[in-house]
Amino acid sequence: MIFCGHFPDGTETFGEERLDGETRGQWYVRQMLGSANLSGGPLFHVMTGNLSHQIEHHLFPDIPSNRYAQIAPRVREICERYGLPYTTGSLAKQYGTVLRKLARLALPGRRIAEVRPFPRPAGSPVRLAG
Repeated sequence: MIFCGHFPDGTETFGEERLDGETRGQWYVRQMLGSANLSGGPLFHVMTGNLSHQIEHHLFPDIPSNRYAQIAPRVREICERYGLPYTTGSLAKQYGTVLRKLARLALPGRRIAEVRPFPRPAGSPVRLAG
């Protein structure tokens, strides 16, 4: 569950350099970019302790996990509105992309975190200031 919620294709990792001076808005963006959801039915979500909703868990760690499914459509809509990825997929898909990413990172000279500026959706009036 942990690997599939944090390392599949579409998620980013962040070096400590990126955290210096991070604003509140950038913190929320980092939570969305650094996590992924697993799709499935209600029983699947219960069996994962609702941690199949990793994006919502990272954004709102203090709400009860059984509420993540209720807020997920709103979070997805906000991501779409501002051009941010909402990474989700089946357990099989996410697990497969995790294995592929681990294989790529095993090659010499590969790093997990590349230092890049925070994304700013093109044409978006949203400001990532705290």
